[in-house]
Amino acid sequence: MKSALVTGANKGIGLEVVRQLAQNGFFVYLGSRNLESGLAAAETLKKNGINQVEVVQLDVTDPESVQAARTLIGEKTPVLDVLVNNAGISGGFPQSALTASIDQFEAVYDTNLFGVVRVTQAFIDLLRQAPEPRIVNLTSAMASLTLAADTLGSSYDNKLAVYQSSKSALNMYTINLAYELRNSPFKVNMVCPGYTQTDFTGHQGTSTVQEAGQRIAKYALIDQSGPSGRFISEEYFPEPATCPW
Repeated sequence: MKSALVTGANKGIGLEVVRQLAQNGFFVYLGSRNLESGLAAAETLKKNGINQVEVVQLDVTDPESVQAARTLIGEKTPVLDVLVNNAGISGGFPQSALTASIDQFEAVYDTNLFGVVRVTQAFIDLLRQAPEPRIVNLTSAMASLTLAADTLGSSYDNKLAVYQSSKSALNMYTINLAYELRNSPFKVNMVCPGYTQTDFTGHQGTSTVQEAGQRIAKYALIDQSGPSGRFISEEYFPEPATCPW
């Protein structure tokens, strides 16, 4: 049975990705910063017939927590087939480029960028043992430099200096990661789940959690003909070739 790790997975999109990967035959490690919240989420899944899930305490901002999760999972399996770096925070509002504090930037970057780096580097050895390893990093269409700079675009006036820049930096990290793994079976992509109705958005949005989960799971399940190093935002750009960076 293939295995996967999803971070920030006790609710919302992360939990839905766990559900969909389990339904596709994976044993899924449900990463949760708060262990009790993760256990409650797993219990909900079990009540719906999804049993191949194990909760792992994992705070992506805490190196000791990341290493403890790596040790625990490594004791249970020598191979990790899929890593979904889902954990992320918005950083609160407002987010002015002129007035947002360094503390605000550091907190968001610690989760949205550094957390991804910590987890990826910690688990890369287990991923290398998989025949077709996949890494999916959750990004946002708001991270597109092209869209953000388009004065005629519908989202031009929607600016979040801290969150947007953290996800743009994540995109560049993902491109570099895909490049370094280009001569291997890895597929590494950054995927926008869409404007999704979760706690993150105050339950506003144009996409359901199920739709967002499908967009993420799709790129965890791609075969060797699939893309790598791509910025994918299917809600806004159904044709990847038209997706602006």
